[in-house]
Amino acid sequence: MSETARRRASLEDFLGIPEAQRFHELIAGEIVEKASPSGEHEGAQAGVIGAVRSPDQRRAGGPGGPGGPGGPGEWWILTEVEVLLDSGDLVRPDVVGWRRERSVDQPSGFPVRLRPDWTCEVITPLRATDDTVKRLRIYHQAQIPHDGLVDTRDAQLTVMRWSAPGDITVLTTERGEIVRPEPFDAIELAVGTLFGDDPPEPA
Repeated sequence: MSETARRRASLEDFLGIPEAQRFHELIAGEIVEKASPSGEHEGAQAGVIGAVRSPDQRRAGGPGGPGGPGGPGEWWILTEVEVLLDSGDLVRPDVVGWRRERSVDQPSGFPVRLRPDWTCEVITPLRATDDTVKRLRIYHQAQIPHDGLVDTRDAQLTVMRWSAPGDITVLTTERGEIVRPEPFDAIELAVGTLFGDDPPEPA
């Protein structure tokens, strides 16, 4: 059967995969299995989560996580959840966030149907183009306000902000720098901590 004649997978096809085995995404009508994460990938993902779930920043009115206090400017931060976008694509961002001012309760469901306010992907070296081109194109189409890319190959963090013509890169930074990345401007982030470095000593 030719590519043009191949039937596009539906959401029902996707949800037909047993939940315990469903480490997939539905992209442009194709069910795609997500690559198994490496130790570096898992470490960077944990570093991002630790940064944006900082208890000190929750108290300061910055980003929070499940169980933190509510209020404008705070966040629900989740990992590897299934998110259905208006395009029909179903994605599993490495880390994803919703502002609590848009969602009083933690986004839920299989899949979550509320558009995220922020996504962050840890680049998988063998599928780097999927993360840096295809996935960002889908997120732009969905008008997700902010996206982040964490690249373990070069220990770099890139932050992008949505705009109609195309996402704008607002920050590219590397290990050794301390930044306040959008949309988490309340956080003072030592970039190296995303890659296993110890936090800097307090001044």
